[in-house]
Amino acid sequence: MARAKILVVEDDESQRQVLRIVLHKEGYEALSVPTAEEALELLQKSPQDLIISDLHLPGMSGIELLKRVRGEYPGTIVMLMTAFGTIQSAVEAMKCGAYDYVTKPVHPYELKALVSHAIEHSRLIEEVQVLRTCLQQKYGFEHIIGSAGSLMHALDVAARVAPTDVTVLIQGETGTGKELVAKAIHFLSPRRERAFVTINCGAIPRELLESELFGYVKGAFTGALTHKRGKAEMADGGTLLLDEIGEMPVELQVRVLRLIQEREIEKIGARVATRVDVRIIAATHRDLELMVKEGTFREDLYYRLLVVPIKLPPLRDRPKDVLELVQFFFDKSKRKRGRDDLRLPPELLPYFTNYKWPGNVRQLENAVERMVLLCPGPEVTRTDLPDFLQTDHASGELLPVDLPEEGVNLEAVEKQLILQALEKVGGNQSQAARFLGMSRRTLAYRLEKYGVRTGIVKSQKQTAS
Repeated sequence: MARAKILVVEDDESQRQVLRIVLHKEGYEALSVPTAEEALELLQKSPQDLIISDLHLPGMSGIELLKRVRGEYPGTIVMLMTAFGTIQSAVEAMKCGAYDYVTKPVHPYELKALVSHAIEHSRLIEEVQVLRTCLQQKYGFEHIIGSAGSLMHALDVAARVAPTDVTVLIQGETGTGKELVAKAIHFLSPRRERAFVTINCGAIPRELLESELFGYVKGAFTGALTHKRGKAEMADGGTLLLDEIGEMPVELQVRVLRLIQEREIEKIGARVATRVDVRIIAATHRDLELMVKEGTFREDLYYRLLVVPIKLPPLRDRPKDVLELVQFFFDKSKRKRGRDDLRLPPELLPYFTNYKWPGNVRQLENAVERMVLLCPGPEVTRTDLPDFLQTDHASGELLPVDLPEEGVNLEAVEKQLILQALEKVGGNQSQAARFLGMSRRTLAYRLEKYGVRTGIVKSQKQTAS
């Protein structure tokens, strides 16, 4: 875990050095400056977890510094100290958002306890964000489904690079689970307790992408009223996923290259760079090698990302995994919709395995959930399947019928097929509906439409026998 960063703001040099040394011995990354102005300058290039500031400083006071930090760096905790403490000043400090207020001289043991509690408070705030990410992971896929050799190879590579800090490039078509694999790499890494931050380079307008990724300083442009932390800074100590990096404008690609090489970013309007400790994972459905040849993607960035490539196979190349995925999503959707008694007959599974799934796992999940949501009866029938599955499957199951020159009466043909199906199953409407690939409700409508009574069909069959 990254060491907590603490900044001491104290105009008395001896006290400043003592505080810094005590904090350093406790394992913190401690810096010190004599004025509030210098503290704000330092914050621009090096974010801090905690600021310990004297109340009375030359120039800008500790209260003014507190207000600035709370307004511009809301993630930084501020603790004030003074040799001339009064109830009034303490109340003012707490009202302005100070974490604590202490009087000098501060004993080393007291300082250690105060700082420990403050850092713990800061970590708890961060952990809330981490827990949210963990919950998203838990309630997405429980694990990655499938046993195809190509998928197993990709997951084996991911598992082996997870404990390291190397840059990873995940390639695969839309819906193959690139973000899921990126999350798995993060949660298997030493950075698992810090943030996993995602930015979709293709979903954000290019004029906003720079500020979303790198942030900006107050006054950088009209409307920039405070300092904004970008995604790269939010991922400090953790992992940054650059999703769909193939959509990133060329002019921003050089900034990403600097982030990978130098581990620093330059916020919009900033005069100095900000150091960040992030692991980079990139994902794309595009052919980056082809884009390099076409001049739409930087060659140097491409090879920086290509340290460890992971290729996720499309679902059409792993047909055996389809059945496992269908069952997994079917059970998941039934629990979600409170339909535990819903059944999926085995004879419908070929509809899923014969389809090519251009949208991959994501399309399959959506199709199964829609099927569970809209199915009216206790058992899924062919007509409950999405239209694209029925159409695709039906193309190979056409009846060998030669149409006469004079044409046919389609309703008469349908009625005859229904009568034959009913006769075949002894008039049982549920079995007939299943035989015809339609819902029980649809069959009942057709029977009423054509004036067919199942009792007559039964008696006809009995008479014939």
